[in-house]
Amino acid sequence: MHGIQRHEIPILTTFEPPAGWEVERVIGPCWGITVRSRSVVGTTCAGCQTFFGGEITMFTELANDSRNEAMNRLEQQARVMGANGVLGMRFDSSELMQNTNEIVAYGTAVVLRARAA
Repeated sequence: MHGIQRHEIPILTTFEPPAGWEVERVIGPCWGITVRSRSVVGTTCAGCQTFFGGEITMFTELANDSRNEAMNRLEQQARVMGANGVLGMRFDSSELMQNTNEIVAYGTAVVLRARAA
């Protein structure tokens, strides 16, 4: 899956709830993690693209897929915790071993309620 992904619960990068909502309760930190490796063939092909310049599409697709998977797992974890929203969402990544990256989506799981009119 490529591009922007839709989620069933609001996942925001700010600490402000969506318009018309307020934080009823803060549950706590939550995260979604995926670890991906770059194949030898993919790395070799990417090396060829580097030679000619421009975007390395194989790595772009891997990064997109990895972030989407981390976001899906973040949403699942928030739901398991009883949340209906995640505020302050961020991404982090690190190299675990050669050609292996960990991607983490994390934030604060919250229970949101509609703001009284």
